Amino acid sequence: MSGFRGRVRLAALAATVALVAHAHAQQSIETYHVQGNVHLLVGAGSNVAVQVGEDGVLVVDTGAAANREALLAAIRRLSDGPIRWIVNTSADLDHTGGNETVSQAGMTVNGNPAAIVSHENVLARMTAADRPVTEMPLNTFFESGRDFFFNGEAIFLYHVPSHSDGNIFVYFRGSDVLVAGDLFVTTQYPVIDLAAGGDVDGYLDGLNKMLDIAVPAYLQEGGTYVIPGHGRVGDEADILTFRDMIFIVRARIADLLAQGKTLEQVLNEKPAVDYDLRYDTRGYTSAQFVTAVYNDLKAGGGQ
Repeated sequence: MSGFRGRVRLAALAATVALVAHAHAQQSIETYHVQGNVHLLVGAGSNVAVQVGEDGVLVVDTGAAANREALLAAIRRLSDGPIRWIVNTSADLDHTGGNETVSQAGMTVNGNPAAIVSHENVLARMTAADRPVTEMPLNTFFESGRDFFFNGEAIFLYHVPSHSDGNIFVYFRGSDVLVAGDLFVTTQYPVIDLAAGGDVDGYLDGLNKMLDIAVPAYLQEGGTYVIPGHGRVGDEADILTFRDMIFIVRARIADLLAQGKTLEQVLNEKPAVDYDLRYDTRGYTSAQFVTAVYNDLKAGGGQ
């Protein structure tokens, strides 16, 4: 029965995310309790994770600017406690557009607006884009990771250059929830933003790190839950499927590149064709993904 309940829970979660994604078209933001202290907010642009507890509120990503007021209202429906921390998984506008609104509505223990935290490369990207200082993560780190304690659990931030050179993912250890940002999505192929330091091998390294952390429930779906940057909540099996897809497509392109194939020839070979039904979208196509992997490998020597 436990295996059945686990499958039903994950299926119900996926159905809920699908329903709230439809609600997004009407500019509404819905919430879902993932597990432990962590909740998922859907409809803000990117997925937003909110951890609530006696110490206050921590928010991972703040969605798009157009949804910032609705996002704040959704956070307040979860908790009227002080918003202490905001963590940005990247510099992308659909992940950071609500930074100022959410930060100004919060307060650190010393009376300042809620602290915005990220890797220093995110701050560098925002500075280069001339973003207002009130939107920027002024609490940054340059190491491979950072950890702190909040709301009764340890929280780990891991730097994983992948979609861009500033991407991080977050692990709430007590709640056993990973928040992946755009390192893991269920809606399309991964976007490798080469101009922003994106790296296909960084994707593989980051996903392998998440696989090291995630633990499945015994003989059932569940265990460690994973909130993607976009799409439905997953578990270890979903990370593995996504990782394997990237690994296989990368290997095929590397082999074609080693044969001296041009980009046009590689595209004609359709090295991702068996994954297109699941991941190819009008927003980001199979051809765009293959092109990014090809250019990344070619720039690095095609290994």
